[in-house]
Amino acid sequence: MKIHLQTPEDIRLQIWKELGRASLDRHHEWRTPVLASVDADGLPDARTVVLRQVDAGAGQLTFYTDSRSPKVAQLQAQASAVLVFWSARLSWQLRVRVAISVTTSGPEVEAVWQGVKQSAAAGDYLSPLPPGAALPPHLGTADAAEANAPAPTHSFALLRAQVLQMDWLELSRGGHRRAQLSAHTWAWLTP
Repeated sequence: MKIHLQTPEDIRLQIWKELGRASLDRHHEWRTPVLASVDADGLPDARTVVLRQVDAGAGQLTFYTDSRSPKVAQLQAQASAVLVFWSARLSWQLRVRVAISVTTSGPEVEAVWQGVKQSAAAGDYLSPLPPGAALPPHLGTADAAEANAPAPTHSFALLRAQVLQMDWLELSRGGHRRAQLSAHTWAWLTP
C-alpha cells in the first residue's frame, strides 16, 4: 500500500503513526530496526532490536535488552546511536539519530518486567550467562539447557531512545523524495 503524502506535517504524522503501529504489530516491517552504536575501539557495531514502545509526544522509542549485553556498555559510554528502519510496503527508509539512556534497575524497570516475566521472552533475561558468552566446551547442544538454567534474578533493562533527527527517504518511480526533520525543523534534501 503506497501512501503519497504531500506536506511535511502529513509526512511527520505518518512517520510517527507507522512507528506506533510497529511497536504493536509484530509483523510490521519497522518492528525490528537496526541499531548502530560505537564499540570500545571506536568501531561501528550494529544489531537488530525490537521496537517495544513509542511516545510520539516525547519523541521517544523504547527497546528491551539484557543489561549484560555489550550494547549496554557501549551506549553507557557513548549515548549517540542510529536506528535504521526499512519498509518495502511503503518504500520508505528512515534513519533516526538518537541519544539513548539505559535503565537497568528501579521502579520503571520492575514495572515493565512484571509484564515481560509472564511471556516466553522472560527466559532471555534470566540466563546465567550474558549474551554472546561462549558456552563451556563440555556442553553440547543436548547439554545447553544446563548453561541456560534460570538465574535467580533477571537482567532486564530498558533502552530509551530520544529522537534527535530523522532522515526520511521515499523511493518512487515517479521520483524519490528525501527530507531531514527534527522536532521543530524540516528540510527537503536531494535524494
